[in-house]
Amino acid sequence: MEGHWESLPVSLSKTTHKSLQQMGFDRMTPVQAAAIPLFMNNKDVAAEAVTGSGKTLAFVIPILEILLRRETPLKKREVGAIILTPTRELALQIDEVLSDFTTFLPQLTQQLVIGGSNLANDIKQIQDKGANIIVATPGRLEDLFQRKDFGLNLPAMVRSLEVLVLDEADRLLDMGFKTSINMILSYLPKQRRTGLFSATQTDEVEALIRAGLRNPVRITVKEKKTSANVIQKTPMTLKNYYLICESDEKFNLLIAFLRKHREEKHMIFFSTCHCVDYFSKALREILKKTTVLSLHGKMKRRRNAVFSEFRKLNSGVLVCTDVMARGVDIPEVHWVLQYDPPSNASAFVHRCGRTARIGNTGNALVFLLPTEDAYVDFIQLNQKTPLQRYPIHEEVEKIDVLPRLRKIAQKDRAMFEGGTRAFVSFVQAYSKHECSLIFRLKDLDFARLARGFALLRMPKMPELKGKTFPDFQTLDVDYSAIPYREKAREKQRQTNMKRVQDGGGTSRKKGPKRKLQPWSKKQEIKEKRQDRRQRKEHAKKKKRQLEEEDLNELMQDARLVKKLKTGKISDAEFDKEMGLKDASQEEEDLK
Repeated sequence: MEGHWESLPVSLSKTTHKSLQQMGFDRMTPVQAAAIPLFMNNKDVAAEAVTGSGKTLAFVIPILEILLRRETPLKKREVGAIILTPTRELALQIDEVLSDFTTFLPQLTQQLVIGGSNLANDIKQIQDKGANIIVATPGRLEDLFQRKDFGLNLPAMVRSLEVLVLDEADRLLDMGFKTSINMILSYLPKQRRTGLFSATQTDEVEALIRAGLRNPVRITVKEKKTSANVIQKTPMTLKNYYLICESDEKFNLLIAFLRKHREEKHMIFFSTCHCVDYFSKALREILKKTTVLSLHGKMKRRRNAVFSEFRKLNSGVLVCTDVMARGVDIPEVHWVLQYDPPSNASAFVHRCGRTARIGNTGNALVFLLPTEDAYVDFIQLNQKTPLQRYPIHEEVEKIDVLPRLRKIAQKDRAMFEGGTRAFVSFVQAYSKHECSLIFRLKDLDFARLARGFALLRMPKMPELKGKTFPDFQTLDVDYSAIPYREKAREKQRQTNMKRVQDGGGTSRKKGPKRKLQPWSKKQEIKEKRQDRRQRKEHAKKKKRQLEEEDLNELMQDARLVKKLKTGKISDAEFDKEMGLKDASQEEEDLK
């Protein structure tokens, strides 16, 4: 079901129509046609639709219409709607779409509340300008709810809340925001409309639907069936390819591909943050005339700027992790390249969904090793996504840029160290891959892999302990003498080395040798520590809340005693307020 906006069974305001026309949205997508009327007619909605199907407008329009039709207009410090998203980039994007409408609606104010921004500034913005609609990431919003300083009382501001939307709900839960979401829900009024939008429905999402939605209407919008009579999870306008190559051929093939498609816009997904840092530098060294940007979850300050810059580009490359795999809408991405297959099957579909959005065409290509060829059939069965082999041209085989990268690493310590960190992080991520029957650590050819990372030597790590690599040629150089290309950084390194040599350094004292542990064990210990820390933090918060409640109750009792002494209330009124009963009343109760 789709068509023009006029065909909706509920009428939209003139302002909304005007905004839709200016943004070029002349027709509805199926998820919009299904969700908007239900949402506007006081129904809770749980919508599942393929990525790039226009879910954002499916909840932005109802939010605006519901708030505009209130009998009593929202005051400056009343929050009428909250939109929760898993990442800053998605929050920025939704805020931008929302701004296109609120530009014509001065009576409604909006506020973006995300990590990475100054908390005091966020609070000041809310107090000065108001926040009828809040677009937020869970962690920062939870923090604001629990803040008592700066004169902010967000729990009081949300008493008029009309709508709550959880966008990319499955990702919200995957990223560990379950505790934060439950905390936020505890502050919100029960009489509200709730929308849950997601590309996939997991068991955790089902549990959230049961807990947070009242008799929800479920909407499922899928792509049409393929010629094999299978419902496809990715858009029909998306062409999915795979390429099988060895580890030491991978980067050369990537360079050849990017040179061939120089005038187009690409997103390249890697499995770890260190791989993003290293290979983005490598691409900048090789592709001098191509704009190469990088983005991952550990970047705190520049993430928003990089995201905005890439959206404006007509051609270029964004090297990223799965932080960019969900929800974000980047104009005219021609190719999504999965240099490393994702850690779980559903992320494969979400990555591909960054192209071929809302009816546009696009392409996706995943690089696989010969030992990983079963992944093609797995994705076709598990994610209903057919893949076709990408043709390699003869001229590609002549390209070999890896020797050049090794020469750069000999002259720049940042590249030398970055390659080692990237290699180690890749092996560790590979060892805990969800599809462990296909991606097996014992099948990796570490010598080829090290050559593919242009390493000068094999790193020391638990996964390589006791192994020899005759096929890998270690470069015979003085590794301690490799300088940083950045002069200030090299000067600091030399200063530190001299301090250690003179005996005044801060190098660690030698103690008993620590036993190296494999990544899986380290990760298990880390998760247990995080879990204990979270439990302690929530226990402390609960204790503080109880102490505040006791203090408030004590202050209330003191005020009542003062009123009794000054004669403002009678003994009977005092007893009633304090919950006391006289002896005769107690006897009657006993009878």
